[in-house]
Amino acid sequence: MKLGCFSISLAVKDLEKSKAFYEKIGFEVFAGEESHGYLIMKHGDTNIGLFQGMFEKNILTFNPGWNQDAESVDSFDDVRQLLERFKSKGIEIAEDSITGAEGPSSFSVIDPDGNPILIDQHV
Repeated sequence: MKLGCFSISLAVKDLEKSKAFYEKIGFEVFAGEESHGYLIMKHGDTNIGLFQGMFEKNILTFNPGWNQDAESVDSFDDVRQLLERFKSKGIEIAEDSITGAEGPSSFSVIDPDGNPILIDQHV
């Protein structure tokens, strides 16, 4: 399975403090809007999303169709294909937000330890 770009989405209490902390250890702002309550920070191939007030838990995120620089790739497993593969393996789907036959969509699962995993396709 090609899950795409990986990042961890952190539920932060203070976006400015979190941004300053991650900048101190080498991350730079890659995308996002502080005024909208989120930033995507990057250090090499490592991506961390900082989200204030958007969700309660940290989330592991995969973006089918993107590489680690959020650039579209030619060959990838569509989120709809991934959903069917997860289901066929007996994985319970926590949230199914699939819309249409192609393009952006998402679904999520919860791992055995309660960690949310979001499969979020933007292309």
